[in-house]
Formats: sequence, structure tokens, C-alpha cells
Amino acid sequence: MVILGAGLLTVGCAKKQTALFRTLKSPEIAAQLKSFVAEKETQANSAVTADGQAPPPEFKVFFAAAQKGDWLAVSNRFEDFRNHAGQYENTGKTDERLRGTAWEDIKEVWGAFDLFNTAGEKYATAFGRDIIQSIPPGSIYFGGTDSGRFLVTAMCQSHVNGDPFFVLTQNALADSSYLAYVRGMYDGQIYTPTGEDSQKCFQDYTADATRRRQSHQLKPGEDVAMDGNRRVQVSGQVAVMEINGLLVKTMFDKNPKREFYIEESFPLDWMYPQLEPHGLIMKIDRQPITSLSAEIVQTDRDYWIKYVTPMIGDWLTPDTSLADVTAFVEKVYGKKDLSGFTGDPEFIHSSDAQKMFAKLRSSIGGVYAWRAQQSGDEAEKVRMNNAADFAFRQALALCPSSPEAVYRYVNLLVGMNRKADALLVAETAASLPHLAGNDGGQLRGLIETLKRSQPNN
Repeated sequence: MVILGAGLLTVGCAKKQTALFRTLKSPEIAAQLKSFVAEKETQANSAVTADGQAPPPEFKVFFAAAQKGDWLAVSNRFEDFRNHAGQYENTGKTDERLRGTAWEDIKEVWGAFDLFNTAGEKYATAFGRDIIQSIPPGSIYFGGTDSGRFLVTAMCQSHVNGDPFFVLTQNALADSSYLAYVRGMYDGQIYTPTGEDSQKCFQDYTADATRRRQSHQLKPGEDVAMDGNRRVQVSGQVAVMEINGLLVKTMFDKNPKREFYIEESFPLDWMYPQLEPHGLIMKIDRQPITSLSAEIVQTDRDYWIKYVTPMIGDWLTPDTSLADVTAFVEKVYGKKDLSGFTGDPEFIHSSDAQKMFAKLRSSIGGVYAWRAQQSGDEAEKVRMNNAADFAFRQALALCPSSPEAVYRYVNLLVGMNRKADALLVAETAASLPHLAGNDGGQLRGLIETLKRSQPNN
């Protein structure tokens, strides 16, 4: 029995500050963000000038506000841009200038400012800093979530120069405009996919999806159909991410001397045999890994116990029961009762910080769960299930409203025939105050499905 979470469990956003730089406690972080804005503005202006145009006044206003750290002006200007960018649901006429290098620069500046505002300086800094410090110079890194892309991009010494490593997002590789942006930065230093590569990946995916469609093996959410002329039509987020995954594989194969690291957004199937935990993120090994050794698992476990202790306290160990985890969730996140809490109240009050780190931990848990599913050795299956179980317990304690933490953990528990525990996870998440209304509809459906699968039903 596999239960999939197609939507997101939403959480509230922090109130926007008008002057971001004045709220920053670290002058080094403020200086880094100012340097980042200046680099992105120069890159955007150069791209527009190369096309024989002058930088649009609206772009100048945006970057001027960013240089001042005026978050409210940056946010308002970006929201206006969004309404005219073809890739979003928009209410106005599409502005063709909102494509290519200048638009990517604007998104990256806005994304970094947004995350420092909503997640807070402490955890936005830790997220970007700790990922950057873990990756060897000259490597290629893919950031999948907004935080994985924008915070790392902003806090690198120079994103444009690939210093200390090359930063991309796997989510946009199927977009020819984004690929042109990446090639403009990194061509001559690393191999970046060409238009021919993109076409081949699309054709390869279409051929594979057609075969799987005929065999009734399409993934949930994978939209593959035939039009009236018997031509294959693919659409939807799942299909796009499959093509993105093939383009990542192209880069991986064409840059054989580079190390690759990834912060997961959607799981990319080809990577799983080659993924191993690497601090907050994962490394893509050159060859499939037969087994994740006891040393790798222990190193990962020790790292995360140490990492989450300042956030939620030192109570969560491999021996901590699921009942104790859900009791913690109900008390701290549900009732907002911090009596006896030894973690960081700032973390508990930042839903965005919670989501960022829970996503990282649940991604690693997903690797363990995949290995458990693939293993034909019962002892290895148990070992990987135990590693996944602990990772998901940590992710749940970090953010019980994280869709990855909840649904991936439920899937694991159902697969281990622990349906009562799976129900406990789902009911605990659904009990949180901000999920008690309409936002909890999907969870309530999950709960009903789990109840119907109980032995007495």
C-alpha cells in the first residue's frame, strides 16, 4: 500500500520587514548580500546590453531597492513582475523581458531576500553556510528547493564565477531560457546541456513514458496521452522533472572529473543507486553504491543528532519512540507549550526554518527507504528501514507540517506493516492548529484511508 501526498501542507509566512539590512545582526552577511546584489545587477545589465537594449527602468528600480536592503520595495516590485511572467499564473499581459539572464538574476535576488526575511537571519545563514562549507571547490551543486537554490547562490563568493563551486537548479533545466542563462555563466568551465541535449532528453523521456503508458506503469501525476494524430503529449510537473533528471544525468556524464552534490526537490530515479548522505545534502557518487556501510549511516546519524540538538533539544535519539515524538509535536507545535523545552524558541517560531531543514532530513530518509525497498536481503532491509525511520522521526520533530516528513514517513510505516503508527503520524499532523481547517483536507483523506486499512475495519 503506497500513499502519496500530491499537495503541500501549508504554513503561515512571517510578516515582511521593510528594511532587511537594518535587521541583520551580522555585518558580514549584510556585506555579502550587498555584493551579491551588485554582481547580479552587473550580470543582468550586461545581458540586456548584449541584446542591444538599455536596462528597463523597472529593473533599475528593483536593484536600487535591493542595494538599500528595502525588502518591502523589492517584494512589491517582484510581485508586479510575477503578474507578467509567462511561467506563473498571471493576471496581466506577458512581458517578454521577463525571461533569460536578467529575469533569473531578479529571481535570485528576490529569493535570497525572501528567505532571509521569512526564515530569519540565523537559520538562513546556517542553511547556506553549512552547505557551502561541505562542498569541495570546483564541484557542481544542484539546489532543488528555493532555499537550496537561492540561499546557496547568494552566499557563495561569486555565483557568476563559480566560486567556490558551480550552482544550478535541477528544476529549470528543461527551460531553454534557463539553460541559456547557465551557459552564459559557465560555458568553457563546465559542460552545460545544449539545445540538442534538451531535445534528446525530451525524446528519450517521451519514448520511455509511451512504453510505460502501454504497460500501465506511469507514475502518479505523470500525464501522458495521445492526440488525434497519434502523437504523444506529455505535461505536468512529474513529466517536467523526469526531463530535468535526464538533463542532470547529461551534465553528470559530460563532466566526469567534477564531483556532484544535490539538494533534492523531487526524487530523480536514476540517482538513487548513487546517492549517499553528505551533511545536510547528498553526494552523487560516480558508480552505484552496492550498500551504504554502517560507517556511512552512523556518520550521518551522528551529524544530524548534533545538528538538530540546538534547534529542538537533545531528547531525540535512535531509541526515542514514535509516541514520544508525537507527544513532543502536540505539546510544542500544537499547544505552543515550551515548558521544559531545551531547544531554540526562535526555531519553533519560524515555520520556514522548520520546513527547510525537515526537507533536507526527509530527503536523506528517502534514500534509506529506497534502499530498503530494493534490497533482497532481509537484514539489509531492516537496517535501512531503521535508518529511514530515525531520519523521518527527526524530520517530523523538526517540522510536523512538512509534506515530505509526513507522507514519506507514512509510506515507510505502511510498507513495514506498522499501519497504526502511520495513522498516529497522520493524526498528529492533522491536529496542528493551522491544519485544522481547509488546509487539512488532504490529511483527513489520508487518515480515512489508513483507518479503512486497519485490521478491524
